[in-house]
Amino acid sequence: MSALVTLAEIRAAADRVRPIARVTPLLDASAAAGRPLFLKCENLQPGGAFKIRGAYNMVAQLAPDQRARGVITYSSGNHGQAMALAARELGAPAVVVMPTTAPAIKVEGARAFGAEVLFAGTTSVERRRRAEEEAGTRGLTMVPPFDHEWIIAGQGTLGLEILEQRPDVEAVLVPIGGGGLVAGVAAAIKQSKPSVRVIGVEPSGAAAMKMSLERGEIVTLPKTESIADGLMPVRPGDLTFAHARQFVDEVVTVEDPQIADAVLWLFSKAKIVAEPSGAATAAAALTDAVRCAGPLVAIVSGGNISAEKLDELRRASAGAAV
Repeated sequence: MSALVTLAEIRAAADRVRPIARVTPLLDASAAAGRPLFLKCENLQPGGAFKIRGAYNMVAQLAPDQRARGVITYSSGNHGQAMALAARELGAPAVVVMPTTAPAIKVEGARAFGAEVLFAGTTSVERRRRAEEEAGTRGLTMVPPFDHEWIIAGQGTLGLEILEQRPDVEAVLVPIGGGGLVAGVAAAIKQSKPSVRVIGVEPSGAAAMKMSLERGEIVTLPKTESIADGLMPVRPGDLTFAHARQFVDEVVTVEDPQIADAVLWLFSKAKIVAEPSGAATAAAALTDAVRCAGPLVAIVSGGNISAEKLDELRRASAGAAV
């Protein structure tokens, strides 16, 4: 296993991704939330999610011959779009393996950035297997969605920004899928300002990291279920788990109805378009899952949601309220 990502590596990644990754705003939503809450709007990144940070950081460091042959990844959607965009900017052909259940908006996004999209199963294990087969057959370089030190360092640049924008932050809420974002953010924050709490957030139906940390070893779930399609890997990565054990203070879970309500709250109260995966942290902030008296930052990690899906959640919420 590789060593944990250093603060110097995260700072180098920040310089590397500066040409493409935006410094996203930190929106004060305290009045609407009824507590000191700030929303880190990664839904405004190119590609609509934080993933461009890690994807670009990795593709930019590949050798010229690797980029010339092309890159491949396996993704529920957002990392695939980010890698496709990074590859386009850096002159590399791109292939993305997505689940058969991937939202059309994410499939279309990857194709719009020039990627060839393949489909394989519904789990991260199935699409990873297909991607590895394609990489071997076609001589492509794998750009994994979360379990690589270059990916983690790239995502860690988000942690540096939060500390710069809100030096008095008490705690940061980070969504967890495979764990690349929480690994990077926690590494950046804990190696810069250890007093800041880093709290991971998972759907209750896909709490692989929480269970792994509780057991002290990586757990593979038999299946995952959630409306948050980007937070559904059946196991954390080896490297992301190691970072979480070292740097993450706590992992909490939220229920799907809470995530759906958070999507609608962000849209109506904060005027932010967030997909369910991007709203999980807001769901935790709007419940009693997290106790924090001081400034709390919730990372809104992505905004790739269709108008139809947003309306579906609105109608379901209205029906439940009747």
